Amino acid sequence: MLAAIRRDIVEGVRPPGSALEVDVLAAAHDVSRIPVREALMTLVGEGLVEHQPRRGYTVTRLADGELAQLFAVRGSLELAALAVAVRLGGPDDVARARAAHEALRRAVQDADEREYHRQSRAFHAALTRPSAMPRLLGVFDRVWDLTDPYRPMEDLGPAEAARLHAEHEVLLAAFAAGDVQRLLATAAAHQESLSARVRTRDSPPPPAAPPVRRARHRTAGAPWPEEEA
Repeated sequence: MLAAIRRDIVEGVRPPGSALEVDVLAAAHDVSRIPVREALMTLVGEGLVEHQPRRGYTVTRLADGELAQLFAVRGSLELAALAVAVRLGGPDDVARARAAHEALRRAVQDADEREYHRQSRAFHAALTRPSAMPRLLGVFDRVWDLTDPYRPMEDLGPAEAARLHAEHEVLLAAFAAGDVQRLLATAAAHQESLSARVRTRDSPPPPAAPPVRRARHRTAGAPWPEEEA
């Protein structure tokens, strides 16, 4: 159940800001309220869910600028993992990366945005997992989970999707060749491409606060004037 709720959030089925009702989730997963609350509190700890007393649980909504900041963090973590992975990766790792790249190519060809997000993440994971750095990769996954609900690669368009996929091809070739310098240079450029796109798709501003109403002073015996809006 925890994995299912997390997946729905990460894949955008439950978008940022949406309510997570304990009773509804319990009925959907055929469990009591207790495991649902435990799962939601785990997701609160991961940063995917927010909880407010008497207001319940909601999918985390990032503030202005946070999405771009998280992408910058994600890029730095990926570069650190790639620098080690390219030196430790063997033939099996290259084969997994090639299979992930082919699945991503099919998603691009089919113009399937949800599958593109899923397979893009799988491809980047295939390049970084050989680093054998579980703590770094755990943080990397956590940050990726926080960015994915915003579907940053939606509405790519054929030209931009093809350009980003061409960058993936260079990443794969450099990884397979063990070319550290080319891999890191290409990864840095690829991250800048993603970050530039994200900066134009950052989270929307929160709703405007209601206007403050101020009372005017009155003279003794005079009627109360209307309040200012």
